[in-house]
Amino acid sequence: MNDINNVFIVDDDAAVRDALVGQMEAAGYDVTSFPSAEKFLDFCTPGTMGCIILDVSMPNMDGPTLQDELADRRLKLPIIFLSGQGSIPLTVRTMKAGAMDFLTKPVEGAVLRARVQEALEQCAHQQTQERISQAMSARLASLTEREREVMMLAIAGYSSKEIALNLGISFRTVETHRTRVIQKTGASNMLELAGIVNLQDTK
Repeated sequence: MNDINNVFIVDDDAAVRDALVGQMEAAGYDVTSFPSAEKFLDFCTPGTMGCIILDVSMPNMDGPTLQDELADRRLKLPIIFLSGQGSIPLTVRTMKAGAMDFLTKPVEGAVLRARVQEALEQCAHQQTQERISQAMSARLASLTEREREVMMLAIAGYSSKEIALNLGISFRTVETHRTRVIQKTGASNMLELAGIVNLQDTK
């Protein structure tokens, strides 16, 4: 299993919650249940990791609304929806919004366990990618203003000679800056660095 082993069950039906808790605990997961979307939002923080088994129809705030609220708060927890009355439009809406799956109650235990495991693996992958992104952001932030200028021109395809003319510095100084940029960022070459910078800019 992954290091991330938390399963959060959000369902207003106590009997359903208890059944899901028992099933998930028997499978070895760390389970926490909530009787409403609001209770889960009170609990959830940016550091909360795991996946959510989420009922669609609940009073006050339903499952899809909770999904939207989590997205607004930039809390990227994989969601597996459970519904007694699934509809194609609702399924499409939740899946387009990033849900892992939309399952109809009663769901077969083996199917749910498999989807939960996939969701936890996705969560672990997201966290790994986030840590890598944060580390690269810190490396890029360590560049001096001149190093960043050289980097941006270099990844745009300009040669060291062209960069030197553009910035009014010597060819040798440009080469020194290019070397330092590669060292500081840990990139293998400017092509790889271009991909990293473009990825950072889209966040």
